[in-house]
Amino acid sequence: MEKRATIKDVAEAAGVGVATVSRVLSGGSASPQTRERVLAVAAQLDYRPSALGRNLRQRRTGGMGLLVPDLTDTFHAQLAEGVLACARSAGEPVVLGSTAGDPEQESELIGMLLEQSVDRLIAVPSGDEESWAPALRAGMTVVFADRLPAVPSADDDDPAVRAVNDLMLLDGAAPAPARPRSLDVPSVTADDRSGIRTAVRYLRGLGHRRIAFIGGPGHDRRAAAFREAVGEPVDEELIVFGTGSRDSAYAAASGLFQSRPDLSAVVAGGNVLGEAAVLAARELDLRVPRDVSLIMYDDVPWAELCSPPLTVVAQPGRDMGYRAAELVLRSGGRRPRSVVLPTQLIVRGSCGPRH
Repeated sequence: MEKRATIKDVAEAAGVGVATVSRVLSGGSASPQTRERVLAVAAQLDYRPSALGRNLRQRRTGGMGLLVPDLTDTFHAQLAEGVLACARSAGEPVVLGSTAGDPEQESELIGMLLEQSVDRLIAVPSGDEESWAPALRAGMTVVFADRLPAVPSADDDDPAVRAVNDLMLLDGAAPAPARPRSLDVPSVTADDRSGIRTAVRYLRGLGHRRIAFIGGPGHDRRAAAFREAVGEPVDEELIVFGTGSRDSAYAAASGLFQSRPDLSAVVAGGNVLGEAAVLAARELDLRVPRDVSLIMYDDVPWAELCSPPLTVVAQPGRDMGYRAAELVLRSGGRRPRSVVLPTQLIVRGSCGPRH
């Protein structure tokens, strides 16, 4: 028997990405030339996504998918543990996938889950709203955890603007403003606004005024909360972003410390960024907290083992995963409401008074 063509086969034969194939086959946006090429290749390979969509709408499979950017990340592991605990209590199998924070790889995994008739999915999204639309149009029930998909900027369809945004991210700057959010998908997230505000207020109470923020993919809400917490005028040079990898996080932290020696405190938007800030400070002979105070968003086991132990904004990763699984299993009736979980500032030894 010949192997049935997959969405990846269509993408490779058409010379486009999996996300583009998904958009074309589900009626999303694409140039006329790209649409014609993808449809021709899909017909040639006898690829039939519509049958899969009908199958999803007609029956449930009893399984769910879980997509996270990095299985080695402690927070994502805690979230996965919660999902698996809830699924186990309900007797449900879970298909687990790692996207590496790559929207293209995420789209490929979504396509594979659709082909396997997995009709329920929990995801820490890496792609933007547009890349998730095909899964929703195919009838998949989705719950987002930890963060929401990025909203494309107003000119994101322009390749030149996309290139500029990519360069801005590599340079540590924020991308262009986004369109209004359009996906109506339930989510389970932490109260980023309260967590960041509490961290900034604590640092202000210690006398710090030049406070920096290091963010990464999916940290738009945390960055917005930071800007709100520090108030006008916002020094945008003190807000930098990495692209997701540990190397990028280290480069962002090291560049920040070297370009702004006047800063006295840093809020790291996640545990990978916090780790990078600790390493960069050590390499540059900056003493924590005497030279720079540090607060990390996420409480992970190694945070207590640092010297000094890190002050953190803790978010309930395991509970977040469990609640997300409950929502996706409860999806038979009305659309479930989104859940926002509280955060907690845990004071340890990485913050001190401004000298």
